[in-house]
Amino acid sequence: MLLRVDPASTVPLFEQLAASVRLDAARGAISSGERLPAARDVATSLDINVHTVLRAYQLLREEGLIDLRRGRGAVVTDRVALYGALGEAIPALVNRARALDVGLGALTAMIRQEYDS
Repeated sequence: MLLRVDPASTVPLFEQLAASVRLDAARGAISSGERLPAARDVATSLDINVHTVLRAYQLLREEGLIDLRRGRGAVVTDRVALYGALGEAIPALVNRARALDVGLGALTAMIRQEYDS
């Protein structure tokens, strides 16, 4: 697993980290029961604060994608299969939007509106 962040981005680092894990889940790069790297190791390798990593892990925990336990760390839950199913549908949706010349902002707005309805 390769966690990625862009320090120049306006998106907060913890959100970038959580998105990176979600993307790996959607692509099938992580599986249920797999342990995420220790927060300290991630913080050191990315040169960010450990609390930033812990905040990302907490967000993923609230979503049900990981389970946090003392001594075990962050472990991917069975919910990862749901992300994988979405990961299969997303490329088709993006390709269709591109074919129709629908921009990312418009596509995101449509998804947000559908999700909220």
